[in-house]
Amino acid sequence: MLALLLPAQLAGQAAAPAPPAYRGFTPGIGYRAFVQQARALADNDVLRCQTSPRTAQIMECAVLIRDPRDGARFYLSAHFIESDADMVALYDSAGFGNAHGVALLDRTKRDLTRVFGRPHVLGAGAWQWRYGRRVVRLSWRGRGTARWVSITLTDGVVMDRISRYARAAARRKP
Repeated sequence: MLALLLPAQLAGQAAAPAPPAYRGFTPGIGYRAFVQQARALADNDVLRCQTSPRTAQIMECAVLIRDPRDGARFYLSAHFIESDADMVALYDSAGFGNAHGVALLDRTKRDLTRVFGRPHVLGAGAWQWRYGRRVVRLSWRGRGTARWVSITLTDGVVMDRISRYARAAARRKP
């Protein structure tokens, strides 16, 4: 009986499909692939990376980018654990006092829906798409015509690796 149930159990545990890339980035993207794409999109800025003071296995990188396809500008940042991104984020403040902020948000919503499909609405100002432990989230807030837009790509499996380093740091504290 167990032999008959095991294949069904394993099929239920199959990995969720990976999300499509957004502007060349995916949750869990490797460091080298991230650097290559970030440099290709850099807008007169230098990609800066900094390792953790406690371990070289944790690093953060950031750069200003401009997508050549639609001219969108974003502040791009990523957090790496053992050379894989547990989080990649794209931010845009969209300016104040003009319609650019509203247009940016509308364009971003359309673009994300085209790439990922219909979103799961989390509430006012937040959409989400799930791919197993990988998540793509759009968050926004606004005042008047200004909008702050954040697109965050997270990989829960990679994120779990931080516990190896967090515990080590906690043990060192007196």
